[in-house]
Amino acid sequence: AMDEDGAENEGEGEAARRKSAVAGAELPVLSPAQLEQYDTEQLKYEIALIEEERDGMASGVNMTAVAEWKKKDEEYKSRFGELEIVTNERDAGRQVFEELRRKRLEEFMAGFGEITLKLKEMYQMITLGGDAELELVDSLDPFSEGIVFSVRPPKKSWKNISNLSGGEKTLSSLALIFALHHYKPTPLYVMDEIDAALDFKNVSIVANYIKERTKNAQFVIISLRNNMFELADRLVGIYKTNNATKSVTIN
Repeated sequence: AMDEDGAENEGEGEAARRKSAVAGAELPVLSPAQLEQYDTEQLKYEIALIEEERDGMASGVNMTAVAEWKKKDEEYKSRFGELEIVTNERDAGRQVFEELRRKRLEEFMAGFGEITLKLKEMYQMITLGGDAELELVDSLDPFSEGIVFSVRPPKKSWKNISNLSGGEKTLSSLALIFALHHYKPTPLYVMDEIDAALDFKNVSIVANYIKERTKNAQFVIISLRNNMFELADRLVGIYKTNNATKSVTIN
């Protein structure tokens, strides 16, 4: 019977300790019968071991860790706020960038279409029946690969401008210049012997076009062809005599 009472008391003591561990702040209240099962000396020894272990742990504990953590936490919150500001600025800058890219693409495609149509007209007018075409190498990203300039001289097949003769290259280039001038006029052009590779008929066509249809710009043309310079509003002749260069101006 005593063994049963002891086991029962031990069970109650264990239950009380578990209740204390769960309750945390509340200490158990043991009955005299429960206290009899504990050895006072053994408890003192266990307490001494626990205190020794506590003191050993305390010597290795950084007591300023909490203060450092608070400092790091404040720094983290400050940096996080700065990150949010920078992220918002980045997103706003990216939005502006994308809007500018969209606007650049729209304006480029509008100008490209208008210049292409005018190029056809100019080339047909200069060559009396040819055709010209501007094509994007990459239609999805026109700024990545560039533009292909192809022409079809009268009674010939389509060719890339790099495969044309000198006179055909000159006419193709002038047609493009006139198309660009129509789209966005430039006040001054300087051309050096653009008619050197052209025959008499084509020189006359180019000269008359410049004379009659580009009155909103000034052309300074260096030429040795009389059917080009005879149409000038002002003619400046350069000649050499007696080892000296002289000039004469005719209005």
